[in-house]
Amino acid sequence: MLTKTDNQGITPDTSTLTGMLKLVAESANPPALGETTEGPVIAIGSGKIYIDLPPFGTGIIYGREYLAARDVLKKVALGDTVSAKVVGCFNSEGYIELSLKEARQAMIWSDAEKGIAANTVFELTVKDANKGGLIILWQGIQGFLPASQLKPEHYPRVANGEKQLILDELKKLIGTSLSVSIITADPREGKLIFSERGGSKDTRGTLADRYALGDVVDGVVTGVVDFGIFVRLEDGLEGLVHISEIDWGLVEDPRIFAKVNDAIKVKVIDIKEGKVSLSMKQLSEDPWVSAGKKYKKEDVVDAAIIKYNKYGALASIEEGVAGLVHVSEFASEAVLREALNLGKTYKFRITLFEPKDHRMTLSFTKAQL
Repeated sequence: MLTKTDNQGITPDTSTLTGMLKLVAESANPPALGETTEGPVIAIGSGKIYIDLPPFGTGIIYGREYLAARDVLKKVALGDTVSAKVVGCFNSEGYIELSLKEARQAMIWSDAEKGIAANTVFELTVKDANKGGLIILWQGIQGFLPASQLKPEHYPRVANGEKQLILDELKKLIGTSLSVSIITADPREGKLIFSERGGSKDTRGTLADRYALGDVVDGVVTGVVDFGIFVRLEDGLEGLVHISEIDWGLVEDPRIFAKVNDAIKVKVIDIKEGKVSLSMKQLSEDPWVSAGKKYKKEDVVDAAIIKYNKYGALASIEEGVAGLVHVSEFASEAVLREALNLGKTYKFRITLFEPKDHRMTLSFTKAQL
């Protein structure tokens, strides 16, 4: 039975609650916290909405949950079907407490997961920027587009990687529309990550199809960044020479090897989803091949210290052929750095040598035996 409450609607008669609770108790699968359920609106009161959830009883959206979704609920009429999330199994009056806002959030995250699976492309507007990337809103949820996931033409290419200059360049994209796809959706952490690299509706795929693995092509450098060199192969198509493909030797700063507008030759080493990976070093002979004919395990060699890392020091026996001197040979990292100075040459014994895999380890102490 329903009784009038005011001129806005009706509310269920509380005399029916005992029967309703009995029905719920007899039900095998009553709604649980966190579940999304749906049913028709059977009553509209002042600041509350009642939803029929047979055979379990009646759901209610009220209080702060009503306020959180009031703009949507104002448009709801009797008989409309509403999806909501269970936030309280049964309150003191016997109603199942529901949240429209949380249900909408759950559906949005579900849509995000479907977007990832289908690699759906969205046209979204950049709302803000920080030093790491761009802020984008999608269905009311704030997402993040890292600078590393921008297309080459949008990547902030600034001298020396100056963070403030990077931010200035990223801010120029505020208000622009980008074709992006979702690559991460984590509702627990509220994390929504986008990428522009796979979300372009341009003709990159068609252009890339003109090239094959192993092709040696002429290009023009369009940008040099910390992780590599961007090269324009033709209008509308750029490729990347990753820092690991610039030279056989250790590369710490790609800017030493190229500058914008340089004409260079590159080799196509990978084509995937319209993106072309290039190599500069593979246009010259691999120094490990000749090294494999000259050296072997247990040889004592002269090698120059070219870099420290958390594992020890890198020592080069020839240009492009370097091995690790592990820190475990020394009492501490500080002792290693005191014994082996950058740029200086010392004698080492080769303890592992696998030229096909570009792997070598060297021992400083064993060379002294």
